[in-house]
Order: sequence, then C-alpha cells, then structure tokens
Amino acid sequence: MRAITLPSFGGPEVLTWTEVPEPTPGPGEVLIDVAASAVNRADVMQRQGSYPSPPGASAYPGLECSGRITAIGSAVTGWHVGDKVCALLAGGGYAERVAVPAGQLLPIPSGVDLVTAAALPEVTCTVWSNVFMLAGLAAGDVFLVHGGSSGIGTMAIQLAARAGARVFCTAGTPDKRSRCLELGAEVAIDYHNEDFADRVRKATDGRGADVVLDNMGAAYLERNVDVLAVGGRLVVIGLQGGARAELNLGTLLRKRASVNATTLRARPPDGPGGKGEIVAAVREQVWPAIAAGEIRPVVDQVLPMAQAAQAHRLLEASAHVGKILLAT
Repeated sequence: MRAITLPSFGGPEVLTWTEVPEPTPGPGEVLIDVAASAVNRADVMQRQGSYPSPPGASAYPGLECSGRITAIGSAVTGWHVGDKVCALLAGGGYAERVAVPAGQLLPIPSGVDLVTAAALPEVTCTVWSNVFMLAGLAAGDVFLVHGGSSGIGTMAIQLAARAGARVFCTAGTPDKRSRCLELGAEVAIDYHNEDFADRVRKATDGRGADVVLDNMGAAYLERNVDVLAVGGRLVVIGLQGGARAELNLGTLLRKRASVNATTLRARPPDGPGGKGEIVAAVREQVWPAIAAGEIRPVVDQVLPMAQAAQAHRLLEASAHVGKILLAT
C-alpha cells in the first residue's frame, strides 16, 4: 500500500507518498481501507519533529479517517467486513489502509458521505471530551472558544449552541467571523484588533466566561484566566502561542476557577478516560444530532492524499474554515 511518510522533519516538502508495508489487525483491531483522512495541527507538529507518535502507534501522520472495514482481528464483536466507518486514530490516517482498535470506530452518520465523515472523529471527540465531559458546559453557561473558524472551533460552536450555552469565539477575518455567527456564535471577536476578555465581560455584564476552550497556550493564558467567571474552567488543548507563561494563582483562588491542559492522542485505547470511553460518549451524545442535521461537519476542501504537502501549506496559511481533507 501507499502512505505519507516522514523521511526527515521539516517543511511540507518532507511529506512523501510512497510504498510501505501493509498493516495487519491485531487482537481487538480492525483494518480499514481508507477513503479519506483529515489534516490537523498535530500533524504539522509531527512533521516538524515536535509531536512524535505515541509508543506502538503508526509513524505516519493522520489522527482520523473514514473508510470500509476490510479485515477483523480476533476478539472483535459488533463490526463486520464491509462496514462503513470513521475512526479516531493515534496515527496512520495518511495511508491507504490503517489498523485501529475497534473501540475507536464510529458508524458513518446518516446523511454524511464517506469522505466527509473523515472530518468528524477528531473534532467531535476533542470537543465532547474537553468541553462537556471535563469542563461540564451546561445550558445558560457562557462559552468562549478560540479559533472559532478552525475544525475544532466550528464543531465547538455548534455543540455549545445546541446545548443552550451563550457562545463567543475569536476569528481573524470578517468572513471567518461571519461563518462563526452562522454556525451559532452570539459574538465573534476580531482577535487582531479587539481584546477578547473585554468583549466577553462587556457582553455578559461583567460575568465573564464559564468555560474557555483554548488552542493558543502561553500567549493567551493571562487573558484567559482574566476572562473566567467565578467557578470558570479553562481547558488548554493547543500550544500555538507557546508553552511557557506565568499563572496568577491569586486570580484563580479569588475566582475559584481551574486550568486544565489535555491531549487526546496519547490517551490509551480503553479504560477510564481512554479513547474508547470518549468515542462511546460521542456516539451516544453527538451522533444523533449529526444524523438529525442539527450538527454538521464543516469542510473547506478535499485534496488527493498524495498532495498532503499542499494541504499542510493551506492549514499553516490559516485561510481555511473548518477541515481540510485528504482523499485516497
């Protein structure tokens, strides 16, 4: 089979579409004939050498995929050869075939085509596990998500609005902010020219945000803590703005607030807090809303898998809205 490999670390040009050994499903795993994968910031970090695959995971990039099951390992129940699925991966999605634990599979939701389904696993699992399972977002809460036009952001806006929260987001261009409003955001903030903490406080009569989902890390930490409401929860899922910053514990104590930092890729396949538990919750809580048309994947464009380098350039240019997919 063919896969996108990393002969070295560096720019997008190091991504190489080449022949590789075909994987085989182990106990509890299935083999998927990949229809499409999706490009995530984690893939860029892996390409640059700063985010290696977890032990035992495929060395190829790609944290999600869609396709058809072509083989089933021992001890797998509930799935059959030929089933159309999408899957949360620890790696290996940029390939024609990938082996994945059966607990990380999801059926293709009604109304979503096989390629588009590749846009769903990573964003739904990230948003549900962090915003709802960890931070406990509820109806009436004020929710702020940074990067509202990203794959994570577009899903977070929809799920939070559906849950009855007041949704605020940041985005860099008028078109992106308009798209965020269409998806259900109440306020879309120009992070180039506005202070998001001031905007949220003014719009909430000084209350601030109950939950903040942040992909920036150090660059936004002080203002994220500042914007939290009493009892607020900040969840950091990315480090695009750096990894080191000072944290004012006095502000956290005064607000009885919390800061959480999590990653999805390194979680074990099963057990408490594992990928299987999150996938099961997403299937129960999110999949019916997608099937009903209440939530939809937002796809910017689809490129051939062999053009992964171009897809990475597009992602790094940040001109897209939603997900960039790679189809085999």
